[in-house]
Amino acid sequence: MNILYDERLDGPAPKLDRAAIRDSLAEAIPDMLLLHREEDMRPFECDGLSVYRTLPLLVALPDSLDQIQRLLQTCHRLGVPVVTRGAGTGLSAGALPLEHGVLLVMSRFSRILEIDPEARIARVEPGVRNLAISEAASPYGLYYAPDPSSQIACSIGGNVAENAGGVHCLKYGLTVHNVIKVEILTIEGERMTLGSDALDAPGFDLLALFNGSEGMLGVVTEITVKLLPKPEVAKVLMASFDDVEKAGNAVGAIIEAGIIPGGLEMMDKLAIIAAEDFIGAGYPVDAEAILLCELDGVEADVDDDCETVRRVLEKAGATGIKQARDDAERARFWAGRKNAFPAVGRMSPDYYCMDGTIPRRELAGVLKGISDLSERYGLKVANVFHAGDGNMHPLILFDANREGELAVAEALGGEILELCVRVGGTITGEHGVGREKINQMCAQFRPDELATFRAAKAAFDPNDLLNPGKNIPTPARCSEFRTIKSAADSAPAAPQG
Repeated sequence: MNILYDERLDGPAPKLDRAAIRDSLAEAIPDMLLLHREEDMRPFECDGLSVYRTLPLLVALPDSLDQIQRLLQTCHRLGVPVVTRGAGTGLSAGALPLEHGVLLVMSRFSRILEIDPEARIARVEPGVRNLAISEAASPYGLYYAPDPSSQIACSIGGNVAENAGGVHCLKYGLTVHNVIKVEILTIEGERMTLGSDALDAPGFDLLALFNGSEGMLGVVTEITVKLLPKPEVAKVLMASFDDVEKAGNAVGAIIEAGIIPGGLEMMDKLAIIAAEDFIGAGYPVDAEAILLCELDGVEADVDDDCETVRRVLEKAGATGIKQARDDAERARFWAGRKNAFPAVGRMSPDYYCMDGTIPRRELAGVLKGISDLSERYGLKVANVFHAGDGNMHPLILFDANREGELAVAEALGGEILELCVRVGGTITGEHGVGREKINQMCAQFRPDELATFRAAKAAFDPNDLLNPGKNIPTPARCSEFRTIKSAADSAPAAPQG
């Protein structure tokens, strides 16, 4: 059960005159590229969650800080909402345009401003691709640790907006742990620096607040990130299991043994078959689940850890354990995992990628719960996990051309997220809330907690002009969500065809 975006719940859209706003922006910023024709704006109608599509009022493509500042000042004066967009790889409709708002596209801000190998930092503009930072730092023996699966395309500004993670976040942290400073512009066009080049900054930790704020507090214009030395050696073990619950229990056993892997990922049978067919990674397609465990550091320590993990996996019931023979095979193992999403996309006309986080101890039980929900709703689910930190990505397979099937997929997704909450987890680990999970915010947080979130936003954006209608639900939306959910839960289950 899910409630789509509805102006009755999220506030009426203001009636804005496109031509008048275009003229005002063109007068204030005559040198900025401004798109207004439908065919020019169509490529920007959605982010990576393409089931939601909206044409914006206008699309702005600034190429200077001054242009962004004047755009925000003008929109603030006119009361025009602004949605900021990076590479558009997000999966929660967080960068979905508003029909009555300006879409601010930051793709031209793609310069690496500085690599400082002594301080081990990089200063970059928000449009820089995640992977490009590591490529630029590589000659100095350094790299940027957070590595979302979309790292070849996603931008660092979007990573900050969603507090992105990735395969290696268990050991090296999320974006919030690897960003030390951001330069931002508020909706009034005021310049602010959050964080500092020092180990700490005075006052409240607004940098942590800004990471994961989904474009609701300000526009990022520059980011300073930590760079880490490349590990001396990295080795990967792939363990196969004949039961997904055994694989889930093995994750906790590895951590209990005192090992913190550089990466610890899990895939179930459907995801294994899809990835192997797409990439040829060498996965055992007869397994019910596999774990990929990467251990990195000094060679002697890594060898010892590999032996410890091998013993833990055998005790946990692994039916097979294979260690990558060289860097080429290690890269193939990870290529299968990092291409799991497009691989699953080849198995079904559509899929719906969920993003929730649970305590590691609950992995096995939640996998069983997802399997039961999949059977009840009549839709297949492929499971891909950042297993080490409990960040799960169930991929719900469906066909949007079949009437009502998208709604069924959304309802199943909502049930999975609410299952995460019931076991002590959260409704998002790294994709953000956006528009997709706004109803589940009502399930996770109390009214007083949501009021605190709204107060934090109001401190930066009192007129609610930055990415409005997303992330934080209104009291009216939550009231209707709970009423409808209560009625649905008390009704007899409908048979699934």
